[in-house]
Amino acid sequence: MSSTARLTLRAPEQADLERVFSLYADPLVWGPDPLSRHDDPAQTERMIGSWRAAWDRDGLGMWTAWAGDEFVGIGGCFVRYGVAWNLGFRLRPPYWGRGFAQEVSAAAIHAAGELRPDLAVTAYLLEGNDRSSRAVERTGLRHVWRGPDAGNPDTTAIRLLYSDRPLPPETLSALTER
Repeated sequence: MSSTARLTLRAPEQADLERVFSLYADPLVWGPDPLSRHDDPAQTERMIGSWRAAWDRDGLGMWTAWAGDEFVGIGGCFVRYGVAWNLGFRLRPPYWGRGFAQEVSAAAIHAAGELRPDLAVTAYLLEGNDRSSRAVERTGLRHVWRGPDAGNPDTTAIRLLYSDRPLPPETLSALTER
């Protein structure tokens, strides 16, 4: 468990399934990235399992974020493809624009740096997700790559990659070609 000025951050638990599914099923939250939207709680259950595996494997993963006993959203870092930390966050709409993404991101970046400072901290976004782009840029990550979103059935989808440092070609390739 960790905390920020306003949030309690903890590894997800099975008891979080309903809240996390609600977040991942919300079309307002997933408008810029409809492929990531969940329509079945089993998807969310598998994702929570993957997050818990990241905690076991990397010592860090996605947190659930709480303001008191109110579920705010999720956020954190996990090691992606063994080459970089991946920063992510999703908040419930009532918490947008209030600095919560910055709080959870700062905590995740700090924790990642404590565990594996040798790995870059990166973030993936779909082009057009302006709210998330602004939030990521406020963390200090810089735009380092723009290109096709590998694996996306929408062949016009463009993926943006942000990083806290320049990425060697082999790292960039591992992060963008899958």
